[in-house]
Amino acid sequence: MGSGNIIFLVFVALAVLTVVKGVRFVPQGFEWTLERFGKYTRTLEPGLNIFVPYINTVGRKINVMEQVLDVPPQEVISRDNAMVTIDAVTFFQIIDAAKAAYQVSMLEYAIRNLVMTNIRTVLGSMDLDEMLSQRDQINAKLLSVVDHATNPWGVKITRIEIRDIRPPADLVAAMASQMKAEREKRANILEAEGFRQAAILKAEGAKQGEVLRAEGEKQAAFLQAEARERAALAEAKATQMVSQAIAGGNVQAVNYFVALKYIEALGFLTSSSNSKVILLPLEATSVASSVAGIAELVNESISKQKTSHTA
Repeated sequence: MGSGNIIFLVFVALAVLTVVKGVRFVPQGFEWTLERFGKYTRTLEPGLNIFVPYINTVGRKINVMEQVLDVPPQEVISRDNAMVTIDAVTFFQIIDAAKAAYQVSMLEYAIRNLVMTNIRTVLGSMDLDEMLSQRDQINAKLLSVVDHATNPWGVKITRIEIRDIRPPADLVAAMASQMKAEREKRANILEAEGFRQAAILKAEGAKQGEVLRAEGEKQAAFLQAEARERAALAEAKATQMVSQAIAGGNVQAVNYFVALKYIEALGFLTSSSNSKVILLPLEATSVASSVAGIAELVNESISKQKTSHTA
């Protein structure tokens, strides 16, 4: 084999090596940095990339897919001096491979410590009740602060989630007792409200009953008054008739009037509960004559009415 062939083979081998070194296939989800004599020149995108070898070399291979970074649990003292353990997780994505490669060393370690520091800052300014009830607000505030801090590194913090907030066991027991007392308080309030409503309804019913009773008594009094009025009219008419009879010289009318009052007085005396035995000096003939006078007066009145009808 001559020297010419050897030179040709060396040239071919050098050409093949140059092509191999100058051609790179970057996988999807990654970006590679290209360095010339150790200095960053450009970023190789996913797919086929061709560059001049020997003076250019591949620097950092950066994963630009969204990644999950676990934040280890840490203890935080709240504003009201409660010691709680916080567990969180961070989601981030590299949007500028050059900045992520050359602006910060140990990117994941830097992000993790930045998140831990801001967790202490944000949650340390809150009370325990706020920590437990405002988890969404905590996540949003941490996301805003950490994303702004990592922006110079070419990193986008997509989410920060507080996975768990664990107070001490004695504090959890105290909170459970407080919740139980609060539930009992609400139950007592509801029971008292029920008694109050029942008393109101009972009073309303009694009031309505009194109103109806008063209405009934009013109606009864009206009817009684009307009956008394009719009785008084009848009595007045009877008295007028007797008076007319007396004026006409009818002695039986006088006997009738006297006998009527006599009988009324006798009835009043006999109706008394204290009356046991009544002794009265009565003349039977007088009473009989009075009764007879009443009968004659009635017959005379009937005869007059018949005469008037005949005429």
